[in-house]
Amino acid sequence: MKNGAASALSTFQASGSGISETLEAARSQVEERFLEGGTVLLSSMDVLNRLLSSLDNITKALDNGDATDTGADLRSTVQSLTDLPISEKARQEALAALAQNGNALKKHVADMQETMRYLRTFAVTVKITGAGIAEFAGFAQEILERISSGTSEVNGFAEHIDRLEKEVKLALAFGANAAKSYGETVPAVAGALNDDARKIAAHRQNLSAIARDVSAVARGIQSKVASTLSALQIGDITRQRIEHVQSTFSLLDEFLAGEDGRKLDANARSRLENVIHHLTAAQMNEMCLDFQRDSRSVVDTIASFGQDTHEILRLRDQMSGGGQGNFMRDLEASVSAAHEIVKQVDTATRQADQVSRSTLHTASQLMQAIDNIRAVKTDIHYMALNTNLRCSRLGEAGKSINVVTAELRIFAGKLDESADALVTGLPALEAAAGNLAPATNAGPGGLGENLTSAVANIRSAADTMEDELKVLSEHGREVASKISLLIGKLDFQRDLGDVLARSADMLETLAGAEIADISDLAEAIAPLDRKIFKLYTMAQERTVHRNIVPATEEAAAPAVVEAAQAADDEDLFADALF
Repeated sequence: MKNGAASALSTFQASGSGISETLEAARSQVEERFLEGGTVLLSSMDVLNRLLSSLDNITKALDNGDATDTGADLRSTVQSLTDLPISEKARQEALAALAQNGNALKKHVADMQETMRYLRTFAVTVKITGAGIAEFAGFAQEILERISSGTSEVNGFAEHIDRLEKEVKLALAFGANAAKSYGETVPAVAGALNDDARKIAAHRQNLSAIARDVSAVARGIQSKVASTLSALQIGDITRQRIEHVQSTFSLLDEFLAGEDGRKLDANARSRLENVIHHLTAAQMNEMCLDFQRDSRSVVDTIASFGQDTHEILRLRDQMSGGGQGNFMRDLEASVSAAHEIVKQVDTATRQADQVSRSTLHTASQLMQAIDNIRAVKTDIHYMALNTNLRCSRLGEAGKSINVVTAELRIFAGKLDESADALVTGLPALEAAAGNLAPATNAGPGGLGENLTSAVANIRSAADTMEDELKVLSEHGREVASKISLLIGKLDFQRDLGDVLARSADMLETLAGAEIADISDLAEAIAPLDRKIFKLYTMAQERTVHRNIVPATEEAAAPAVVEAAQAADDEDLFADALF
């Protein structure tokens, strides 16, 4: 390590103090650079932790759970939409049957209305015919009132039938339009939603896989950073070894200035300084070799971070859609478009369901009206019978009334026949109305409710993904920036290695080619030897020392225990760091 020695000698005095100043500059640089490198590493670790936290949030956003499974909501809606045309066809058939039954009932209602007109005519005739007979005046009025009541019931019945007919016609027309609309829109919408459900599942799997890859790379960097932090102990070790060299010079100066040193002549002092220069040069050379080896390993590890951060950024771009926008936003727009169509389907379905409920209500009212008509018919029948009995007791005066009331009883019977025909036809009407079930089982909110939930979940997931991907992107860039800075800060070889090498060269130059013989001074310098030997914290330093300065009995005796203890400490230190 002779390179640059001449310039070094011209710059620094060939003395221990001049070398100490050079070593102090090297020590300060080592301490500063390694502290700075450790700070950058710790900040990188912090950014990596935030990046991993963002990935966890993204994973949570992708895993909505069964209660809010957007894909399940879409698939359920698709199934309901697919079944809708078939259900609507069945409803149209039920409406047609309902219309047919309603028309059949209309004939019987018309017969009843005709019968009621005849009954009213006969009742008026009874009133006129019995006008001269006092006991028939009130009776004839009562019959008219009962017939008027029955007429109102029959007319009300007819109104129910007419309203039912209008509702069914409206429902048939509306249903025909709905069926046509279903045929035009449902297959396309169902297909699109089904495709969206598949895309959601595939997208979720893809993002989850990418998130796992990013997490694996980030955790790999974390592990490397942790290893690098541990390896940075080389900086502390190097600093200590420089301090040991500095302290060696200080101890030499103290020894030479002390009583034992003053006893030495110039030749002895010169030989001692030569040995110390060789000792410190050997320690520096050994330290340089270790530093070069260990720092190269650190730099190689840090250099591999570049590839890792590039991979994180690449995977981040994949998660972001490669610059093509947020997939979930596109999906939200697609499902929202389908949502508008499905809401129209729901409106049509609700209107058809309203017809079903109205029809069932009308059928119920018809049954009640028939009971009322039967009661009127019964009253008229018995009133006419009583009139016949009274007429029989009146003789000739009651014959004309008797003829009219007999006709009254006959037509009241016809009213009963029409009522029976209506009662017979009503179950078929009720059955047809009962078949007008809702076209879907989507619940009170209809098909749109499922899609409302799906759109809300997609929008929420899209918002979360946008926020988290933005954070992930920022953290990814920050990691890349930190790693780039780290590579520059921790390239120890570029600066520190040269400084240490120059210091070692300088010491070698001062030491010269030959090591002086100080065997005759062993006893005199034993105190100095012990103090220097006691400085060392590494077995390697002690080995180098003894290779230059063999132990004397006086120096070795107290050093044996110290060396053994130091060796144990060194092993523990090495275990703790590596």
